[in-house]
Amino acid sequence: MKTSSLTFKAGAGALQSIRTHGFDISSIGTIAGASGGAKWLVLSQLDRAILKNLVPKMAGPVHLIGSSIGSWRFACYAQKDPLAAIERFEAAYLDQTYSEKPDVHEITAKSREILAEVVGPHGVQQILENPLFRLHVMAVRSRRSSATENRALLAASLMAAASLNAISRKTLGLFFERALFFDEREVPPFFDLTGFPLQRIALTRENLFDAIIASGSIPLVLSGVRNISGANPGVYRDGGVIDYHLDLPHSSSEKMTLFPHFYDRIVPGWFDKRLKWRRPHPGNVDRTILVSPSAEFVAKLPNAKIPDRSDFVKLTPAARVKAWRTCVAACAALADEFNEVIEKQQLAARLQPLW
Repeated sequence: MKTSSLTFKAGAGALQSIRTHGFDISSIGTIAGASGGAKWLVLSQLDRAILKNLVPKMAGPVHLIGSSIGSWRFACYAQKDPLAAIERFEAAYLDQTYSEKPDVHEITAKSREILAEVVGPHGVQQILENPLFRLHVMAVRSRRSSATENRALLAASLMAAASLNAISRKTLGLFFERALFFDEREVPPFFDLTGFPLQRIALTRENLFDAIIASGSIPLVLSGVRNISGANPGVYRDGGVIDYHLDLPHSSSEKMTLFPHFYDRIVPGWFDKRLKWRRPHPGNVDRTILVSPSAEFVAKLPNAKIPDRSDFVKLTPAARVKAWRTCVAACAALADEFNEVIEKQQLAARLQPLW
């Protein structure tokens, strides 16, 4: 029996609709992208397949909601030539190099350098004027002690946040405020978020670059972004702290969400990774279609895993680049299988319940 490279799961509403009526590409109203750093490389070929074969058949507007690396991917999607942007992103990400012991300043500078390569001189304007896509970026504004750049104090603050989060996810609001940078041409289905303090900031030419940088600014790894144009004064950090895999309303009631993901599960927040009982609210993912590499596929990748940030420490630069390039090449199989499932209308048969 042929081994599947992809797993397809769906929330209850999407599952019932697709099994009853089939899958209509024009029903996609949102594409979601999770935090995950280097894990995005396992999706770069799948992103190309979506851009080539699904996007031309979509009926806009389509909301792009990303936190951290998800917002970087979608900054590619929303450019005039998204495939060329993905190519630039992949090349710059694979080729990044550092000194033997890089500090947060060196890593932050490299992050800005990579994004500048991805966006180019005209990308910001293209994103804000894209006729199909509306880009929305999740970040957090640090509160109290989490706003410091003193490593010892910030580490202590994060430890306190993690400990309280294990008791109640809502306690993250003591340390962080959600910051939704949104395309004001269209109100997204997640505009009125609840559960945490929320600040909404319209994306502009002046703040889009900083918003994307902030969305991926991992505490203790990169510096926070201070005083973003149009936003409340303060330090802005990785949106994955609260919205790691986007536990927020993905879709309007009449649309569906496509969620290309690294995993076949959704982990609400950054501190929930080891809390197996912590799941997203069922209503948030009711009309979500989750597409991810299968366990069998991942087992065949270098070191039997998806690329991640630990590779910078555990592998030599040459070994890391080799493993990542091998992974990207192998992931062409994901794109091929995805295209086949869509073209042959096999999605209904392949879908499994999200839980």
